Amino acid sequence: MNIPIRRFDPDVPLPEYKTDGAAAMDCYVREDVTIQPGSIGYASLNFALQVPPGHFTMLAARSSLHKRGLMMGNGIGILDEDYCGNDDEFRAVLYNFTDEPVEVKRGERIVQIVILPFDKVTLTEVERLGNESRGGLGTTGL
Repeated sequence: MNIPIRRFDPDVPLPEYKTDGAAAMDCYVREDVTIQPGSIGYASLNFALQVPPGHFTMLAARSSLHKRGLMMGNGIGILDEDYCGNDDEFRAVLYNFTDEPVEVKRGERIVQIVILPFDKVTLTEVERLGNESRGGLGTTGL
């Protein structure tokens, strides 16, 4: 799949697969950002892209992000296929869960993207689903 991508700063790499078996592309931060304790910060990722119709981009934390005292403030990011304007730069929402400021430097890799297909569905309201209830969260054990 070939996807058009716009780079904002030519000196910062575009997202890339770091190994042959990688499922996601690592993204590089375009500018230094300091995130205060217990606060949210935004890291610009240096690109806008246009996925094909029927696809979206999922933005997720790299597995090492928590070691920095950070987590994605919105869990994961879902970037719709129509978030594709010339200035629609992808940004990571980061939450600092430590008691100290956390600095993220230009050129660091903190999040990753995956391009995935999706299907639109039609919801049909019914009175009953006709299945036995399982009882709630954690019903199959620990």
